[in-house]
Amino acid sequence: MEILTKRSKGMDCILIILGTLLVAVSVNVVYEPLGMVTGGVSGVAIVIKYFTKNLFHGGIPIWFSNLIINIPLFLAAILLKGKRFVGKTLFATVCFTIALYIVPSFDVQYQDYLLASVFGGVIGGVGLGLVFLTSATTGGTDLFGMIIQKYFKHYTVPQLLIVIDGAIVLTGAAVFGLNKALYAVIAVYINSKVMDGILEGLKFAKVIYIISDQYEEISQHILYKMDRGVTGISARGMYSNKEKQMLFCVLSKKEIAPVVEIVSSIDKRAFIIVTDAREVMGEGFIEYRQEN
Repeated sequence: MEILTKRSKGMDCILIILGTLLVAVSVNVVYEPLGMVTGGVSGVAIVIKYFTKNLFHGGIPIWFSNLIINIPLFLAAILLKGKRFVGKTLFATVCFTIALYIVPSFDVQYQDYLLASVFGGVIGGVGLGLVFLTSATTGGTDLFGMIIQKYFKHYTVPQLLIVIDGAIVLTGAAVFGLNKALYAVIAVYINSKVMDGILEGLKFAKVIYIISDQYEEISQHILYKMDRGVTGISARGMYSNKEKQMLFCVLSKKEIAPVVEIVSSIDKRAFIIVTDAREVMGEGFIEYRQEN
């Protein structure tokens, strides 16, 4: 039984479209109306809109700033990494720009900033999680971090992103006030936790260790009734000083109960250990993928 199999390009496109739409909702419905700058190019776009609202009716739209800022970033990324590297991310950035354009922005009448930061963080985190599942990003500061890392090789891209997005959040604090910036930090934290939950949740599996004198019969049941691979590991009981076989098996969460039932029906004295596997790659789980 598979936890996650190789997705088609069509499914990746659907995930990117849905994900960028959710991120656009968090930006246009929560962050921009309440002046919460959470980093990224969208955060820069919120500041630009604020400063240009007296020059243009309503200010320069967020979708337009997002597009203009990303163009030179993509050109630089193509020169450094090639077209194949930015292909899927380019699609995600275009989808995000379109989503920012079509999702209406309006003033939130009841300004409960804590509730807004939670809502924005959850919606945005789900959206980014769906996009990152396809191995794409929405461009922006991710590309910028990758570009400048070429010239600051002693820093990693995540370290550079912390500095870049931190600077954007501080800019938002200077423009909209420290109070809103603190709520923006809450939104960023919730966003990252939800996103990690999506990325790790779909890769999540269980590892079961079984020590039993009836290991042959147990392994046969798991192999042919559960259709799961089992590995026998040679072990030694330090108290009895006897050689034993410990069975090792990786399962989905819902397969644990049936396997425990199989083991207990064969050997009620079997020793069973169940633990978490944060990420499993290989046949029956997440398949390795190569981008074309």
